[in-house]
Amino acid sequence: MRNVTQIFKKEFGGYFISPIAYIVISIFLVLTGWFFFSTFFLYNQADLRNFFSLLPLTFSFVIPAVTMRLFSEEFNSGSYELLLTMPVSSTDIVLGKFLAAVAFVAVMLLPTLSYGACISFLGDLDVGPLIGGYVGAILLGAAFSAIGLFASALTHNQIIAFISGMAVCFSLTLLDKMLIFLPKSLLSVFQFLSADSHFQNIARGIIDSRDVLYFLSLAFVMLYGTHLAVDEMN
Repeated sequence: MRNVTQIFKKEFGGYFISPIAYIVISIFLVLTGWFFFSTFFLYNQADLRNFFSLLPLTFSFVIPAVTMRLFSEEFNSGSYELLLTMPVSSTDIVLGKFLAAVAFVAVMLLPTLSYGACISFLGDLDVGPLIGGYVGAILLGAAFSAIGLFASALTHNQIIAFISGMAVCFSLTLLDKMLIFLPKSLLSVFQFLSADSHFQNIARGIIDSRDVLYFLSLAFVMLYGTHLAVDEMN
């Protein structure tokens, strides 16, 4: 666990050394703030439903940008070989980088708490969906971070890592929107695979173990795939 903590500190601190972290957080806040407040007064409802309804789509683009460098940059620069000379296992490296990406997502969400504070002055804010929305956002962010990490472990090129990670996250987000094109026998399968469907369930304030298990399972499978990909690179 000590090695995981060291890797986590290195990667989390690395985000804020370069301007990329500040650019990504700024773009995220501008996008979510614009989409949320531009329609907020049309619905005349004191909640963050519009913010959470767009979050999976926004995360599909933003989180692969956060994770794309985690392995591909180190493979390309050769610093990964230097990392392997230290007394750390590939499991320590994968977990440390994953936790750093999830922590960055949590930091990115922190300023959006001000949206709820603003709305509470305009009406009675329902706290249940607010808490559920942020719990769902962390679970969704963890699952998408694991996907981005896996994409980064497959290539030396950050752009390819970003595009492939974004394609998977985007597909999982839009899967339940394409159900009308699928045969009825496959509807339940594709609906279960949809990340947006599980996230919206939690964002309503109802924490169902099936939704939580979906995100944890997705993150586990992607992290295991990352572990195998990294071992293959070794």
